Amino acid sequence: MAKAKSAGEQINATANTFETAFKTGSEALKANFEKAVKNYDQFLGFQKDTVEACVKAANVAGKGAETLHNEIYAFSKQSIEDAITHGKAVMATKSVHEAFELQTGFAKSAFEAYVANMTKLSELAVATSKETFEPIQGRVQAWVDVVQSARAA
Repeated sequence: MAKAKSAGEQINATANTFETAFKTGSEALKANFEKAVKNYDQFLGFQKDTVEACVKAANVAGKGAETLHNEIYAFSKQSIEDAITHGKAVMATKSVHEAFELQTGFAKSAFEAYVANMTKLSELAVATSKETFEPIQGRVQAWVDVVQSARAA
């Protein structure tokens, strides 16, 4: 028959069990803490890069808005100058038919200029939008990468 363990042996076995559990728990805590610190540092780096991307996007949007404003201003100024010049030319005509012909030509050229300018403005707006969202789009992909790497670790 197996000999019963003495009280001292039982205490030693229990102490060894607690010591093993404590060591295992400490090692797991240390490993998980280091992993958390690494992920936190990665997250902080991600946030810094995101702020930089937002600043870059805001600068691009500001420059694009300024370009659009300048184009609209230049077109408006030119349209007013053309209208004044045309008005003077109409007033100088000798007949209604001549004034009508002049007005028809002006209306046609003004419409063509308007369409050309609106096309140019829409192209500028699309280009500015693409350029503005490019840095932010890169950050979205970076976020996906951060989440996937954190899940894998």
